[in-house]
Amino acid sequence: MREAKQAAARAYWRENLRLLLILLVIWFAVSYGAGILFAEALNNIQIAGFPLGFWFAQQGAIYTFVALIFVYVFRMNQLDRKYDVHEE
Repeated sequence: MREAKQAAARAYWRENLRLLLILLVIWFAVSYGAGILFAEALNNIQIAGFPLGFWFAQQGAIYTFVALIFVYVFRMNQLDRKYDVHEE
């Protein structure tokens, strides 16, 4: 019984780290990639008169980061229910 609990805890932690890694890669790609690395290419596209690369550097990365927080909370609640460690 104890080994099953430890295996479940390891699986829970592994899935948590995998989710964190995916979300951090997305955040890095948006904030660093779209805002700095690909800014010149994205600046050829304009939204409301602003170049897209500039928009990502100033606002897009922040919006994406806030959205990723909500995604993380949603997915962690699902993960907690899956491994029966959720709060009532």
